[in-house]
Parts: sequence; structure tokens; C-alpha cells
Amino acid sequence: MRNSYLIFLFLLLIACSTTPQGQVVQIQCKADTSQSYALYVPKHQGPLPVIYFFDPHGNGALPVNKYAALADTDGFILVGSNNSKNGNDFNTAETIWQTLNKDVRERCNIDPQRIYLVGFSGGAKVAGYLALQHPEIKGIIVGGAGLPDGTPVNNFPFSITIFAGEGDMNLTDLEALDTALNHTQTRHRLWLFDGKHEWAPVDVMNFGFAGLQLDAIREGSQIPGRDSIVRNFAFAAKTQFQMEVANKRFYRAYTILNFSWEALEGMPERKWFTDQADSLVHSKELSYEFYQRGELEKRESSDKDGFQQHFAQMDTAYWHETIRDLNALADPHTPEGQMYQRELAFLSLAFYSISNRLIQSGNTDAAARYFVELYKYADPTNPEAWRFSAILDQKAGDAKQAEEDLAHSQALSAQGH
Repeated sequence: MRNSYLIFLFLLLIACSTTPQGQVVQIQCKADTSQSYALYVPKHQGPLPVIYFFDPHGNGALPVNKYAALADTDGFILVGSNNSKNGNDFNTAETIWQTLNKDVRERCNIDPQRIYLVGFSGGAKVAGYLALQHPEIKGIIVGGAGLPDGTPVNNFPFSITIFAGEGDMNLTDLEALDTALNHTQTRHRLWLFDGKHEWAPVDVMNFGFAGLQLDAIREGSQIPGRDSIVRNFAFAAKTQFQMEVANKRFYRAYTILNFSWEALEGMPERKWFTDQADSLVHSKELSYEFYQRGELEKRESSDKDGFQQHFAQMDTAYWHETIRDLNALADPHTPEGQMYQRELAFLSLAFYSISNRLIQSGNTDAAARYFVELYKYADPTNPEAWRFSAILDQKAGDAKQAEEDLAHSQALSAQGH
């Protein structure tokens, strides 16, 4: 029995030693070669915590490449599924997870007590679904979407970090999720950034990774450099808070205090954030900004109601004028401009949904082409819009145009769109 264990351990060490460190590599799963993933193993001694990424387009290398530098600092193994994508059902997501997790465990020396999931958009819902099914998952980071539709907010055994771009059409839903979690015992935190419906910038995701580290420290994990991790997080959060106050963005400053206060629970560094919150929550500036954001939400809701009335009308001129105006007004650095960003994203999602429904039902007539062209006009860097266009080209017998549109879709996807 002992000899069998030693043989297993030897084989495990060989498997890990053949995995390159410090570079992103593509791996085929041993049990199912139709499944693959991007893998990054930092130059740290194991066992190491692992983060699995779920991209809505099945581009596992995108987030792994994007956040590899953070993995070097924090010592996380990064894994990006190439099979999990929008359109899969949750049974498929579970099958992908079983194969993926097994393969990574066989290849790499992971810490089984520190398994985390990160998802964006549809990938966020996959991360939430899997965390609900598997108690070994200790925390999730979601952006662009929250938990699976219809999931009741509860006392979850995993932490939830929420990232939301101020121009993301799902911003209010993500803020509502954070508010609902306030009434539970679930560890959760929300961070806002200047951006649209997109993977969080590296400097923002840095706070997400740090939050996972702080969770583990609080739970008793013996993490190397734990004191410096706490100090560095507190210093970075203070700096970000002070920058937001200097820019008179008091609501954003308020969310940073909440994020940091939760992340630093049980640690002396928390007091500074408590003191700042006590002052900020009673300020006229914050109250006024809450009022302004509420008024913008009302305007946004009214604008969307107006859009809804035009979806059934074949009015290309209206949509071109509307989209041109929104693009001109969409300033990512002002609250009103961010509202217009959200409205553009809302239209993109609406055109996607209608186009997808028509194509899936076999409808490739003028209506399908109309909405696909609007989708391309509203969101020209979205690879899905050009993929839909290629499908319609092929159905129409225009093989040359289909090839061009598909190549454009693939190029946009490779660029991280």
C-alpha cells in the first residue's frame, strides 16, 4: 500500500514538473481531448491556490494572459476554459467542470482548500452555478453578470466579489445583488470601475485577488508574506479612496470603503476605513450624489422604454440616429456619459437576443438581416455580431462575404473583444 502511494506521488511530481512555469500554455484534457484550457503556473513553490476562469466566448487564454502578472505576485495558478461559453446549458457546464478540474488536479500541485472561480458575463453565471454545486469552491469573482437567473440570495459558503463597469448595462442588477447580500451572512464586496461590459482592468482585478488572499488569511491559511499582503491592500485601497474623493466621486469612494471594510474584517487596518466611512456617510456630498444617480436611473429607464417601442418597427433611420447620438454622448468619465454607455450596451444585448432567436429558429429573411445589421452598427467590435452576419451570408449563398465576416469575427475575438 505504501509503495502504491509512493508511485502515485512520484507520477504526480512528474506531471507537475512537465508543466512549464511562467508562461501561458494550451493544454488538452487527458480524459477528453475535445476539451482544452489555457494554463499559467507561476514560479512559486506548491501547493498553490488555483483560479478557474470562464469567458463567455470560450477564450480561456484571454483572462489568463490578462491577469498572469497578478498570478506572479500572489502565487495563483490560473486556468481558463476554452469550452465553457454562452449557449451551453448548466449540465454542459458541470461536465466541463468535472473534466477540467480533474485534469488540473492531476497535472498541478494545487491547494485543495483554495479553489476559486472567476467569470465574466455568461461566464459569471457559470461560476455562480458551479460554486452552488461544489462546496470545495471557496470564492467567486463575477463581472458583467451575477448569479444564475432565479437563484435566491442566501447564506452562501463561498465569498462573492462583484466587479461592475459604470457603463455596463447590468450595473444596477449587480448593485442590487450586492445590496441583497447585505441581508445575509455571505461574505461579499462590490467594486466599480470606469468601463463597459468587459473583463475588469488588471489594476481592478488586483483588488479581487487580494480579497481572496485576505479571506484565506482570515480563515487561518499560512500564506507567505501575509503581513505585507494586508499592508499593501490597505495602502492601495486608501490611495484609491483618496483619489476618488479628490475627483469628487463620493459614491465610488463610498463603495471602496465598503469593499475594504469587508475584506479587512478582524484586522487592525480596518479601523482607518471605519473612521472614513463614519464621516463620509453623513456628508452632503454623498447624499447629493446618491440623488443624482437615482435621477439618472429614472432617465435611463425612460429611455429604454422608448427603445422598446421601436423594436417591432423596421426603422433603420431611427436606430442609426439614436446610436450615433448615444456614441457621441457616451463619455466614460462622467455619470451621464456612463448612462449612455449603458444604453448602448442595452441595445447591443437586445439586438443580439433578437438576432440569435431569429437565426436559431431558422429565420434568415429580411428581419434577421435587419437586426444583425443593427447589432453590427451598435456594437461593431463584438465578434458575435459578425459571426451572425457570416451565418446569414452563408445562407444567402454569398460564400466570399461569409468568409470575410467570419475572419473579422475571429480577429475581434483574438483581440479580446
